[in-house]
Amino acid sequence: MFAAITQSYQALARPAAAEDRPIGILAGWGEYPLAVARALKSQGYRVAGVGILDHADVALEEICDEFGWIGIGGIGRAIRYFRRWGVTRATMAGKVHKVLLYQPGWWIKHRPDWTAIRAFYPQLLLGSADRKDDTLLLRVVEAFAARGITLEPATDFAPELLVQAGQIAGQRLTSRQQRDVQFGWQMAKSLGGLDVGQSVCVKDQTVLSVEAIEGTDQCIHRGGELCQAGGFTVVKVAKPQQDMRFDVPTVGLKTLETIARAGGKILALEAGKTILLNRADFCRAADRWQLAVVAVETAAVSQWAA
Repeated sequence: MFAAITQSYQALARPAAAEDRPIGILAGWGEYPLAVARALKSQGYRVAGVGILDHADVALEEICDEFGWIGIGGIGRAIRYFRRWGVTRATMAGKVHKVLLYQPGWWIKHRPDWTAIRAFYPQLLLGSADRKDDTLLLRVVEAFAARGITLEPATDFAPELLVQAGQIAGQRLTSRQQRDVQFGWQMAKSLGGLDVGQSVCVKDQTVLSVEAIEGTDQCIHRGGELCQAGGFTVVKVAKPQQDMRFDVPTVGLKTLETIARAGGKILALEAGKTILLNRADFCRAADRWQLAVVAVETAAVSQWAA
């Protein structure tokens, strides 16, 4: 009976505009798409998922009411799926490994369709436009919008996933550690402003490694290789002009495991603009590996170690 009452409440609490149309999820790599799908289901929405091959978790097929697969270049196919299922509102969740675009034969495996070719003609065929993340993802947003599908921030549907300011796990930072966070924050924000990456590894106010196309885990791994003494700090932030519809910084158990294996000791996140997955398990793992995790805002970081 309690479950029935809860479902009735959720149905009433949904925006009237939701009607009975499913919410679409264009799913990339990682746990984030799963968390968003579960959040939508808990709110009483029907969920229609489209998973990117070699990225999305097959578990999404069990969570979603409708589901289909596409290659990286299957934008038109994704749109057709959504239109067939009556989707007019959708979201993107999960990382897309852009490095696959530089592997031999990716055209064959991931099959760019006519919609993708038209959207990315300057990048794929002419080479006259850049392939920065924001450039490519905005093209995706525009392609969906042209066919009546609005892509919205996933955090609008699951705001509870955004980490709030405070000490997440471990001991409070020393003044020296705060100076490293402040230093790394400036570097990461500069990288984000150039749309290069969002993470850096630092120690003693020296940059060990920066994130680019390879992703956060490889950045951390490289930082560990270059700092055999360990004890370094990982700083992960949003871009200065972060579009919350895509490429939102995300951390989970995998991030912590990578830091621990590489010899890092501190993870600093931007509060209010970073997704934290499986918080309870995340905190237990941080304590087990003796890692300090803190979420701060830019204004607070600028006041540290002044």
